[in-house]
Amino acid sequence: MSASAAPAPPQTDERVAKVNPIRQFFSRPEAGAISGAIAIWLVFALYPVSQAGFLSARGTASYLEVAAELGILAVPVALLMIGGEFDLSIGSVIGICGMVTAMLATEIGWNIWPALAVALLVALAIGALNGFIVVRTGLPSFIVTLATLFMVRGLTIALTRLVTGRTQIGKLKEAAGYDSAAFIFAKEIPIGGITLPVSILWWIGLVIVGTWLLQRTQFGNWIYGVGGNPHAARNVGVPVDKVKIILFMCTAASAWLLSTIQATTYGGTDVLRGENREFYAIIAAVIGGNLLTGGFGSVVGAAFGALIYGMIQQGVVYAGIDADWVQFFLGAMLLVAVLVNRAIRARAMGGK
Repeated sequence: MSASAAPAPPQTDERVAKVNPIRQFFSRPEAGAISGAIAIWLVFALYPVSQAGFLSARGTASYLEVAAELGILAVPVALLMIGGEFDLSIGSVIGICGMVTAMLATEIGWNIWPALAVALLVALAIGALNGFIVVRTGLPSFIVTLATLFMVRGLTIALTRLVTGRTQIGKLKEAAGYDSAAFIFAKEIPIGGITLPVSILWWIGLVIVGTWLLQRTQFGNWIYGVGGNPHAARNVGVPVDKVKIILFMCTAASAWLLSTIQATTYGGTDVLRGENREFYAIIAAVIGGNLLTGGFGSVVGAAFGALIYGMIQQGVVYAGIDADWVQFFLGAMLLVAVLVNRAIRARAMGGK
């Protein structure tokens, strides 16, 4: 072999380079949710019984609407979980915000906009209280927000019955300012032959803002640091307590937004509106690759987790499957998601 001869090309390195993009994709927290969403869509789209309804404009709009309502909650829940905390109170916050708005607008006669503003302040106060108790006492957020869930729901039921004698309030469409509020929160938008509720645009907007916040801002880095190692984050100057309180306020604000969308869409509300929504939001976030231990996850994954929920809930109807199976499917997917997420996390950390 002459001295001028070039060495053989590194075949192994080239093969690894070709594989890297795929490995990189599947190392991302949202990879499992994206793959799962595609698989579930294909199942219902190709299943003969559900095919026509699921693929129709009406069918598409139906599962997107369900996904949007859950996704509005799942985005801030994902951020909070990445920050290492849970919020089980958002379901009851939905109920109390709707009732505050409805009582002020229908029983007292307020314009709906100041009623909505007061409901938002109530939500933010509950979120701030949750965060304050968690950071000051060191109690697990699971316990704190579980207690808040029952306290807020009990308060909502008691006060509503005391003021109105009922647990449901209607006639919100007769309130002053309703038309402008409905245009913002309940309008239906025709897009490409499909009429979609504006809640889908709210959902997409929150996903974009949440992703930008998490990936492009210092606050997003703080969220990862707070969830990954709060002691180390505090040592480098991250305001850990402030970050957590803000995240709790964000989840409460999302509950207010969903309650507003539902109240303006249906023209009324009830004390149990939002019941169990907190669990579904956490399921969507976990399916989306957000670890229960914090410090790892994505907003996009939570959005796809919500989409999976919407497709399952509506898909089983079009497939003629008993709707009671929906919870079974969600539970199974949650278990699979936790196992997949653990494997992905171990791979990302260099584990075996």
